[in-house]
Amino acid sequence: MIRRIAAAALSMTSLLALTACGADSSAEASSSGQVTLTIGDQAKTLQTIVAASDALKGAKYKVKWAEFEGAAPLYQAVQAGAADTGYSADLPALQALSGGVKVKNVAALKNDGTHVGIVVRKDSGIGSVKDLKGQKVVVSSAKGSVSEYLLANVLKQNGLSYKDVEVQYLLPTDAQAAFASGRIKAWAIFGVYQAVALEQGGKLLVDGADGRVSGIGFVNASEETLADTKKKVALADFLKRLGKGLKWTSTHQDAYAKAIEERNGADASVAKTLASAAYSQVLPITPDINTTVQGVADLMNGIGVLDPNVDVAKSADTSLLK
Repeated sequence: MIRRIAAAALSMTSLLALTACGADSSAEASSSGQVTLTIGDQAKTLQTIVAASDALKGAKYKVKWAEFEGAAPLYQAVQAGAADTGYSADLPALQALSGGVKVKNVAALKNDGTHVGIVVRKDSGIGSVKDLKGQKVVVSSAKGSVSEYLLANVLKQNGLSYKDVEVQYLLPTDAQAAFASGRIKAWAIFGVYQAVALEQGGKLLVDGADGRVSGIGFVNASEETLADTKKKVALADFLKRLGKGLKWTSTHQDAYAKAIEERNGADASVAKTLASAAYSQVLPITPDINTTVQGVADLMNGIGVLDPNVDVAKSADTSLLK
């Protein structure tokens, strides 16, 4: 059942169904030349926030949602012009920039890092990070995910090399089925999938708290979108509304958890876990944020995951949020 829920909620086929939300979607608004932003989303996260908090009420533009299972296909869509914006943890954004996706980071997101973790089966015999040596670790969703940074960082902290483990990349829904059936012992994962894996009987080996990941994410926009004055103005407004939405979720966690339960098909305990670990703020991109994320980039470049490296500061457009 859990696999069915996640697959239904997060299927990549929903890329083909861009759903209007929030602003007036009437024919009259469309014919008047109202600006439409296509916002890239993962696991219905941003959609749920703005719907539950009513953050888009009164917006003078339309919002459509482009829904993806992970950051990699989201950024592919931005590159193809199928979405105006992307959003992800720091490393997937860096991976997109390194791969030539023409985006600029326009706002930062912040949480405590507990949304990403390494989950092991209770019968795996793995009791500590050092026990991962010689093991296969599945990383979702692709090379350059935030879960891969967590794996690389904790291996380094425990005196191990990245070459001490065998990494396999799998999309979350595929990995979830393999983990549930026992074909995966260790899984580096994030968000709803982490919560579901723990509910299926997995054990949390380590999460991203206490600086093991930066806790920083980015909202970014395509250079084409930023060159469109009307879309840029609309996006600046959207970011402020998203910030208000996140503030609402942090002060109304029970209501937010209920919204996750209803919109994503998660059960109550998974929804509560997700609500407590969500991003809590939309922030301007500051020199301190760029410095922190540059450290992430440099570590991953050093192990060959991020190549070429990224100049984080030069990848930002700080004009939308002051």
